[in-house]
Amino acid sequence: VQLQASGGGLVQAGGSLRLSCTGSRRTSSNNAMGWFRQAPGKEREFVAASSWRGGETIYADSVKGRFTISRDNAQNTVYLQMNSLEPEDTGIYYCAAALGAISTRDVRNYRYWGQGTLVTVSS
Repeated sequence: VQLQASGGGLVQAGGSLRLSCTGSRRTSSNNAMGWFRQAPGKEREFVAASSWRGGETIYADSVKGRFTISRDNAQNTVYLQMNSLEPEDTGIYYCAAALGAISTRDVRNYRYWGQGTLVTVSS
């Protein structure tokens, strides 16, 4: 049971990055998927989530209108397109698979976690 996140890097404010998270068929194909992030010295926070069919997506207010979550179940992959990045978006981004099929903000509802990918936004 593994989730592999990738796509992080260093980008200037206003730039874009796309994160990817690929999971094993068993963990992600019937589960809602989410992205969380953790900045230095802060708690992990919700960023975005997608229901397992992709029809329902939810976002943190801080990223709404700038980030887009999408998924390709045939490839067992979920994406996070991040545009208009700000220095406040800096942190380690984690993908996670929820226990159920419905999108959720609650970290307690996520069972499987990837290793994280670092996003650094310079001002």
